[in-house]
Amino acid sequence: MTVMLTVSGILLFVSALLIGYRTLAGPNSLDRLVGVDALLALGICGLTIWMVYTRDTTIAPAVVALGLVGFIGSVSVARFRVRDEE
Repeated sequence: MTVMLTVSGILLFVSALLIGYRTLAGPNSLDRLVGVDALLALGICGLTIWMVYTRDTTIAPAVVALGLVGFIGSVSVARFRVRDEE
């Protein structure tokens, strides 16, 4: 079980690096929005892996709150965003 959690954590870290690069190099604001949303989702996954590893469920409300904040933030930015200049 520990090996699977370690591999999962490493894969999450590598994907966070790749998504972080994509977020910084994104050609427009919508690409950056998707990148930030994906980074938040990876953070939620990382917290969940930590929760499974430590067998401590006190982090569960934080995971739910982060999911809610990410959803509301993405919807509000997508709703009120201004077109990028070309």
